[in-house]
Amino acid sequence: METNLILLSLVFFIIAFMVGVKKQTWIMAGFNEKRVKDKNKLAKIAGLYLFLPLGLFLLISAFIDYPYQDKVLPIGSIAYGLIIIFYVNEKMVE
Repeated sequence: METNLILLSLVFFIIAFMVGVKKQTWIMAGFNEKRVKDKNKLAKIAGLYLFLPLGLFLLISAFIDYPYQDKVLPIGSIAYGLIIIFYVNEKMVE
């Protein structure tokens, strides 16, 4: 069991709650908030991204040790994040 991964997953769960449920989109960096058409949809997408692949996978990885874990998690998270960023920039920005 890796305590660092558990603490990091808790941080992502808190941020996912703040963004996805409380609609605190100012927490996220990298986009102009005034150009986004639907801030509620952005908050749901970003909150889900922070909860599922980041928070949940980190929590599971804290208890399950599998080969190449140190390579799979960062690459998968970054790839999924880039997909979300491209989707938001193409479909939700004016």
